Amino acid sequence: MTANETSGTSRTTSQTSPTETLTVEIWSDVVCPWCYIGKRRFEAAAAQLRDEVDLQVVFRPYQLDPTASPGKSAPVIEAYAKKFGGPERAAQIINHVTEVAAGEGLEFHMDTALRANTLLAHRLLFLAEGTGHQYALKERLLQAYFCDGIDIGDPDALARCAADVGMPGDTVRAFLDSNDGTEEVHQMLQAAAQAEITAVPTFVLDGRWAVPGAQDAETFVNVIRRLLQRRADEAPEEPSAAADSCADESCDV
Repeated sequence: MTANETSGTSRTTSQTSPTETLTVEIWSDVVCPWCYIGKRRFEAAAAQLRDEVDLQVVFRPYQLDPTASPGKSAPVIEAYAKKFGGPERAAQIINHVTEVAAGEGLEFHMDTALRANTLLAHRLLFLAEGTGHQYALKERLLQAYFCDGIDIGDPDALARCAADVGMPGDTVRAFLDSNDGTEEVHQMLQAAAQAEITAVPTFVLDGRWAVPGAQDAETFVNVIRRLLQRRADEAPEEPSAAADSCADESCDV
């Protein structure tokens, strides 16, 4: 899957141009392990579909932990211990998602991950949607949190991540120091609540089919092919059962 840096979306590309186009809104948080795992699985599906459909991807915000204090960070393992009943259970959860992530080619280092409020990160992703850097930035922020131990609640760290994907650091920092994008992100968070999106990742295909959880690649392929076949249908079927995901303050394990 190749990010299209000329627009606010990302799309699959191939040697031949597919005749179909499909918009995919991915509701997720940058501190959600299943969102990173689900992104990799979706990319594997997109690679299989590259000759069949042009997938235009946009990321939408969701906050798993909106109560995290802005400007403050702490080891995520401590936060997991408080949420899930102690350090032993926290270690089990972290070990499990780390093992699953490794199966998708991701090297998690959650022992260095830092709990942070993600509102700034979502505002930055909103800015990046308009500059054509959103897909690359989403990947960088997930990598920063899960692999690099970077505090993604820190404006300077976010500006560096943005610079890594080609966004001008000065412009980014000025944006983060303002209130720009805050209202728009809050509106999208409210839209998620109104749409009854209560766990992430959630993949909304063509504005009408919601696929919850980090489904395997074959499930994504099958759902997208079914949607392409039934696009004219006024009442499409529900596409799939739930898969691993994160809900408010918790993750399936």
